[in-house]
This record gives sequence, structure tokens and C-alpha cells, in this order.
Amino acid sequence: MSDKLEKKVAQLAEGDRRAFDYIYERTNRSVYFAILYIVRDRMYAEDIMQDTYIKAVSSLESYSLGTNFTAWICTIAKSLALNHLKKYRREISTDFDAESYRYGQTETQTPFIFDAAAKVLAEDEYEILMLCQVAGYKRREVAEMTGLPIGTVTWKNNQAIKKLKEYLIKEGGNEG
Repeated sequence: MSDKLEKKVAQLAEGDRRAFDYIYERTNRSVYFAILYIVRDRMYAEDIMQDTYIKAVSSLESYSLGTNFTAWICTIAKSLALNHLKKYRREISTDFDAESYRYGQTETQTPFIFDAAAKVLAEDEYEILMLCQVAGYKRREVAEMTGLPIGTVTWKNNQAIKKLKEYLIKEGGNEG
């Protein structure tokens, strides 16, 4: 997968706009979850994701072919998300009311489970959990995207599930 992704990135850099579709399909979930981890709002995450791809395409010459493109574009995404938080700090509350998520009171906010995951997991655990469990990628694919060994991805995925389950059980009382 990463060899083909690198090939498509090279094609896009040479002006072949058709290569963008493949690049987007292979990276959009990683980019989205990297942003969502920071802003914790689906509407803003989608907007920032669009900005990320615009910025990435316009600065493609700064990407070194053969390195990890997904990590490179996620770095752009995280930077834009952090800039967004700084700019709109007063308008965006990152201190969430869990009850509103449980009852779906605000459609544009992250569901309770995503908020819980972002609260208790490290950023890399969150990204791996979202890619494996929510986006449906195989651990092998996530290993390629993140540049981590598959054993590390498997371990972090299992640890993330365990941490999240423990947190949810604790939050839900004695239910199990």
C-alpha cells in the first residue's frame, strides 16, 4: 500500500490531479481522526480536513518522497487543528459535558465514546484504536500508515481497548 501511495504522491506532484483520489482514500481517515482528537468536534474536524488537503497539495514540493506520507499529512492536520483551537479558544469548549453526548443533544459534537477515548488514551493509542476499530483498517495497514511495527500496533490497539473498557465500566458504575 505505501509503495502505491508514494507513487500516487509522485504523480500528483508531477501534475496528475487524478492521483489525488487515491491519496485521499488512503489517508482521509488518519487525517480526520488526528484532527478530531484535537478539536473534538466533527464539524470543525471536517472543515480542517479540507484545509489540510488544500495545504498539503499546495506544499507537496516540501514532502520527501519515500518517507511516510500519511505521517506528513497528519502533521499538517494537527498543526491546523491546533491553530484553530488557538484562534477560536473562546468559542470552542474542549471541556465536554458527557451527558450531552450520552443523549445526543448536540449533533455537531463528538459522541460520548469518542470523547471518552480522547480523554483516557494517549494520542497514538487513540489514532490506532480509531483506525482499527472505527475506520476498519487491518492492523497491517495501520502499521504501514503510522510507520510502526505491526506488533506495536497490535499491542497499542489492545491496550487502548482495555483502557477504554475500564474507563467506561468505571463511568457506568458496576455494569460490565
